[in-house]
Amino acid sequence: MATAIKVNDLPKTEVPAAQRPAPKMSARKVNLWYGQKQALFDVDIDVAKNSVVALIGPSGCGKSTFLRCLNRMNDTIDGCRIEGDIRLDGRDIYDRSVDVVQLRQQVGMVFQKPNPFPKSIYENVAYGPRIHGLATNKAEFDEIVETSLKGAGLWNEVADRLSQPGNSLSGGQQQRLCIARAIAVAPEVILMDEPCSALDPIATAKIEELIDELRQHFTICIVTHNMQQAARVSQKTAFFHLGKLIEFGDTDEIFTNPKQQMTQDYITGRFG
Repeated sequence: MATAIKVNDLPKTEVPAAQRPAPKMSARKVNLWYGQKQALFDVDIDVAKNSVVALIGPSGCGKSTFLRCLNRMNDTIDGCRIEGDIRLDGRDIYDRSVDVVQLRQQVGMVFQKPNPFPKSIYENVAYGPRIHGLATNKAEFDEIVETSLKGAGLWNEVADRLSQPGNSLSGGQQQRLCIARAIAVAPEVILMDEPCSALDPIATAKIEELIDELRQHFTICIVTHNMQQAARVSQKTAFFHLGKLIEFGDTDEIFTNPKQQMTQDYITGRFG
């Protein structure tokens, strides 16, 4: 028997479309191919500023592929071709005039497996600001490192050992270090690709608490295979299946009153 998923009570007040703020990121009619194989079909999604959007669905459904479209990570894959329109603050991120390095500064990414650089804790966080020229002296770097580690909920645990290797930390701490590294370059959007899948329940709970804090300052899009996690951390949820966006809406509606039978079947464990 399927376990009921509890979600936070979310505001129900409906705002007229004309009064709604423009989305931080938007995707329209996004199609993607790996060689001859089509992996995404006409995906439409809006990501509101200072919100969390969760992408759910069975393995191979296209959720991570779509996530990587949002900061052009798929550009690095040979034979990958994308069509459609993806915008950040109204600007087409695939326009030829867009600097991809700058885009990835604005739209940071945290990967499934913690991947700290083979450097000290301090240098892991300072690396991005250094290559982007965001600081010019040690005092400025010190401030960025401390602020970023505090933002990732890690400062109190590592303040007295910043010179130690980043990979000397526990798995959960390493993932929070990667989050600190991502926010150190002052992004506007943070993409998270199953950031808790390699972590134990205690470390996962810390990351989930952190996500709720981070959305006060950043816009977040997270891929998760854990539906309870999606219900806990997100305001909007997108359900993918076989490269198609089956349903997108308020998280509480998706989990308690989905409009599509396929969504209902997935969240109640009938497939996936």
